[in-house]
Amino acid sequence: MFRVTVLTIFPDLFPGALGFGLSGKGLGSIWDLHIINIRDFAKDKHKKVDDTPYGGGAGMVMRPDVVHDALTHALGLYHPHIPTILFMSPRGQVFSQNMAVSLMGNNSGPLVTNSSKSVLMEGETARRTAVYLSVYEDSSTESTQQKADYKELRERSSDGMIILCGRYEGIDQRVIDIWKTEHGMLEVSIGDFVLFGGELPAMIVIDACIRQITGIMNNPDSTKIESFSVDLLEYPQYTKPSTWRGESVPEVLLSGNHGEIERWRLEQSEEITKELRPDLWGRYRSNPDG
Repeated sequence: MFRVTVLTIFPDLFPGALGFGLSGKGLGSIWDLHIINIRDFAKDKHKKVDDTPYGGGAGMVMRPDVVHDALTHALGLYHPHIPTILFMSPRGQVFSQNMAVSLMGNNSGPLVTNSSKSVLMEGETARRTAVYLSVYEDSSTESTQQKADYKELRERSSDGMIILCGRYEGIDQRVIDIWKTEHGMLEVSIGDFVLFGGELPAMIVIDACIRQITGIMNNPDSTKIESFSVDLLEYPQYTKPSTWRGESVPEVLLSGNHGEIERWRLEQSEEITKELRPDLWGRYRSNPDG
């Protein structure tokens, strides 16, 4: 069972949205969530975890001794295994589908790779949508160091995950440096904006990661044919009724011709990506099989 441990000063926030739907259904059977209250490692009777910043400035900073003891306790729970350790931070490496797959290591389903010419579907769609390696070794948009980081994550991410959630103005830099140097802690951001704390970003990372676990999805193909899996946004989806408010479902989807449906979906994905995400479109077009 894949185990996720979250360190926070607000343990009641979890499991939150993770307790619903397929993630909630798999909680306790396919994956496990353990919450550690950082305040339990405070040094005084008031459970104080922060203090004023040296050099002045607004806000409070989380103490290094308290955070270090909480992380040490969390890591000890995995012994003798070595989990991946993440620190949710707005200055971290931006989280992506690549990283989610890499973080899950051998816990995710079998990869469909560009190098092996394996495919998701048959025909024209397969030729155009062979999936890159999980570390996107052919991607020109990611640095050599990022590619190496993804490869390392995949090689060592089979033993679970620890996520540190900060609050206030941040965490004392000394404990961050020690855990990055000695334990490979990775700073991760979900985008270029600032939130009150790391708990909501942690939930997003967990959600994206655990859906890669084999057996958690009702249809295992769901994680393969979706936005970002091949640097394309997903095609439009339709359901009943076939006509609603004068708008009808595209005829091709009612034709029963699977080859035509695949071609239509690919064309739609390409058009949508080109219009909404030119960065992804450029990366997709740079793929030699694109």
